[in-house]
Amino acid sequence: MNMSLSLARAVADAVLYEGYLLYPYRASSQKNQSRWQFGILGPPGAAGAGSGEDPEMFADCLLDPGPDAELELHLRFLQLQARTAETADDGGGFRPVDELAVGSARWLSWDEAVEQEITLGPFPVARLLDGDAPLVLPVDIPAGEDVEELNDDAGRPAGRLVRRRRALHGEVTLSATGTDSTAAGRSLVRLRVAVANTAGRAAEPPNRQESIATSFIGAHVLLDLRGADFLSLLDPPEWARDAAAACSQHRCWPVLAGPEGQTDVLLVSPIILYDHPAVAPESSVALFDSTEIDEILTLRVLTLTDEEKAEARATDPRAAAIIDQCEAMSPEELQQLHGILRNPHAADYPDTFTDIFTSTGGGTGGEPEPPAWWTPEAEALVQPHMDTVLINGVPVARGSRVRVNPSRRADAQDLFFAGQTGRVTSVHFDVDGSTHVGLVLEQDPAADLHEGYGRSFYYAPEELEPLEDGKGNPL
Repeated sequence: MNMSLSLARAVADAVLYEGYLLYPYRASSQKNQSRWQFGILGPPGAAGAGSGEDPEMFADCLLDPGPDAELELHLRFLQLQARTAETADDGGGFRPVDELAVGSARWLSWDEAVEQEITLGPFPVARLLDGDAPLVLPVDIPAGEDVEELNDDAGRPAGRLVRRRRALHGEVTLSATGTDSTAAGRSLVRLRVAVANTAGRAAEPPNRQESIATSFIGAHVLLDLRGADFLSLLDPPEWARDAAAACSQHRCWPVLAGPEGQTDVLLVSPIILYDHPAVAPESSVALFDSTEIDEILTLRVLTLTDEEKAEARATDPRAAAIIDQCEAMSPEELQQLHGILRNPHAADYPDTFTDIFTSTGGGTGGEPEPPAWWTPEAEALVQPHMDTVLINGVPVARGSRVRVNPSRRADAQDLFFAGQTGRVTSVHFDVDGSTHVGLVLEQDPAADLHEGYGRSFYYAPEELEPLEDGKGNPL
């Protein structure tokens, strides 16, 4: 298997199970009454009826292809599995119950999910380019029913768990076109990947439970490219910026995946990510809240009462695994979740502030000496509300008007603000020599409120275009 694809799966798994089960991981928790949140492709008609999500998503991406380039696609999603607890009755049959207890074990009636992955291809990129019509690939997942018999200590039937899955029907569409022009001597290919739920439209609009039962949940795509390279849409090379700007997306966003420097795997994600996302090595337990802080969630799990933990274990096997793994954590494992700092300029400076301190030599009394580049006198000279930075030869300070043009490894929020104008609130010079300009957006009706309590957006000077000459006169 492609090593980049293998490493990308750790992030893809976090995307797949994001929100699968929310803390406190119990069926009785109000927020777990509506768990499915990301990457949902609902059946046709559900969105219009207000009972489900839009049935499709698509994303364009850019390829710098070779003559024998091939593309393999991995569609990944969850299929709802309704688990019904049934107790044995006196007549030898079974009847559904909300909760089933057999000995010391408990089970609740609950909606689980089954992980599905459909691999398509590989397809020659040249075939996609030469085709008269897009390549449409059907995706069909059959319905299913599994029965797990439960016996009491004497071996007599006490109940059972019945797991039922509805059939899913969808399609993946691939199309490719050459870009209008060549750049840097290269002809780029714009590839569109679309995924749609094609379940038959019901005579009556589906209710919410019916809709989610026939939805693709947490849907995302991993693209494995051989003999070619993907280009970043977040930070494309200068010669490909126009081609990147012409790409479109709907309900998903493509990012380079796998290790830094690799360009052969792309993750089409339904949640906001940056290029080459990675799960922190300190994160050892899948908590289904990948945008949360593991330490906080772990500590909160450990504060659950025994009864609450028992309910969580009866809710879902994955919840039981979370409880067990958190309880089994050693003090050292718990400590490593706290206070991890990483230097974004690792090539120029040590990896963490601890490394910086220890590399500068020890002081008296066991305390590290401050780094050579910091002194109290230097700090006293820093006045963010009065400092100025030159941008394109124009002095920019508090009160200056600028236009935002994100150009670094911007996240999706930065991209949403591209082209908007802002009012500078502060200029910051940090200890590694970088400059950060704080601002509020003029189009934001709450800009004055944000400025009042100190909430600003921060950009590098090269991401801003002055709109005044430094004296309040328009340029």
